[in-house]
Amino acid sequence: MDYDIQDHAPEHKSGISAARGEHDQIVQMFEEFKAANDERLAALGRRADVLLEEKVDRINGALDAQMKRIDELALKAARPLLDGSRPAGLRAHATDNVAREHKSAFEAYVRSGEASALREIETKAMSAGSNADGGYLVPSELEHEIGQRLAAISPIRAIASVREISGGVYKKPFMTAGPATGWVGETDARTQTTSPTLDALSFPAMELYAMPAATATLLDDAAVNIDEWIASEVELTFAVQEGAAFVNGDGSSKPKGFLDYTTVANGSWAWGKLGTVASGNAGAFPASNPSDVLVDTIYALKAGYRQNATFVMNRKTQGAIRKFKDTGGAYLWQPPAQAGGRASLMTFPLVEAEDMPDIGADSLSIAFGDFKRGYLIVDRLGVRVLRDPYSAKPYVLFYTTKRVGGGVQDFDAIKLVKFAAS
Repeated sequence: MDYDIQDHAPEHKSGISAARGEHDQIVQMFEEFKAANDERLAALGRRADVLLEEKVDRINGALDAQMKRIDELALKAARPLLDGSRPAGLRAHATDNVAREHKSAFEAYVRSGEASALREIETKAMSAGSNADGGYLVPSELEHEIGQRLAAISPIRAIASVREISGGVYKKPFMTAGPATGWVGETDARTQTTSPTLDALSFPAMELYAMPAATATLLDDAAVNIDEWIASEVELTFAVQEGAAFVNGDGSSKPKGFLDYTTVANGSWAWGKLGTVASGNAGAFPASNPSDVLVDTIYALKAGYRQNATFVMNRKTQGAIRKFKDTGGAYLWQPPAQAGGRASLMTFPLVEAEDMPDIGADSLSIAFGDFKRGYLIVDRLGVRVLRDPYSAKPYVLFYTTKRVGGGVQDFDAIKLVKFAAS
C-alpha cells in the first residue's frame, strides 16, 4: 500500500490529549517506516526498486513533519500565563505592589506613549530612565516570560548552561590543569606539588533586538494582553538569531558559536580546541557500518560528560541517520518515549538545531556532548522596549532589546563529527 502523508494529518485537539495523539501517530508512522525500510534493504540484494525508495523517503519526510508538530505542541504547553495572579492564600508584599505599578505603567506606555509613571518608577529604583538607544525596562514577569519562551524554542539554550549577569562581561576562571597529586604513606615525605593552571574565559553580552509593529486598533483593545503580545512577537525573532549565533556565531557583535572554534582531530585534542571524529568518507557516512562513526563519537567523550550528553544535528541529518540499525537489526533512532519528550539516538537524547550544517565535504554536521558543562549562555538582566510611533506611520514600532552572550566554557565536553576521510 502506498503511503500518503495526508492520511496522518492531526485532528484538532488541545492540551495533553493533542500531545498524546501526535505521539501515538509518530509511533505508528515509525513502525511503518521500519517496515518499508526493511523491505527496501531486502530488495537491495535483488534489484533497484525506485518506488520503494520513494516510499521510504515519503515516510521519512512525514516523520520529520510529525516531529515538528510535536515540537510546536510542546512549545505551546511550556508557555506560562502572564495574568499576574497570585495563588490563593498567599499574602501580597510590598514588592508585589511595586510590580503591579510597574506593569500598569508599562502598559500605559505601550498603549498610549505615556512615560511619566515609568520614568518615576525607574528613578525610584535608581535606574536611568533610558539607555543610549532609549526605552524602558519591561516588567519582571514579561522578562521572565521571554526567557522561558526562548528556552522552549531555542534548541541550544534548552540544553546549555544559562547564567544571568548584571554587567556587560562575565569572566569565568577555569582550571585547565590541576595541581600534582599522588599517594604517600603516613610518615613519608611530601614533595612540593605544582600549581594549578587557570584560564580566564570572557563572555561579553551582545545586543539582540526585535521590532514588532502594532496597529492603533490593537493598542486600543483593552482585551489584548500587551505583555503576552510583546513576548509572542519577539520570541521567534530572538530565538532564530540566538540559535544561529550559538551554533555558528563569530563572536563579533554576537555570541561565539561552538562550530566557530578551532577544531582538531580528537587524538590531538588540546584545551581551546574542539575534538573531531572523522566519518571516514568525504562528505558522507561510510558505505559499510555507518553507525560505527556514532559509536566512535560517543566514546570519544569522557565518561563524566557522556552520562549527560546530547546529540545535536539538523532535520536532514537526522533523516539520514534514521535508517541506521545496530548489529541486532534494531533501529538506532527511536521516537519520543512519551508525549512531549525528545527523540533518542543510541539511547542519548537528540536535539534538532536547523542551524547545524547539512552533511557535506568537511562539514561538522553532528555535535555530541554535555552542553550544560560545555556551552555557557549569559543573559544580562533587563529587557528594554522603545515605543516608536513615527518611523512607520500608521503603525507603532516597539524596538525591543536584550543583551546575550555565549561561548564554549569546557572544550573537553563537546565532540564533533567531521565528514572527511581523515
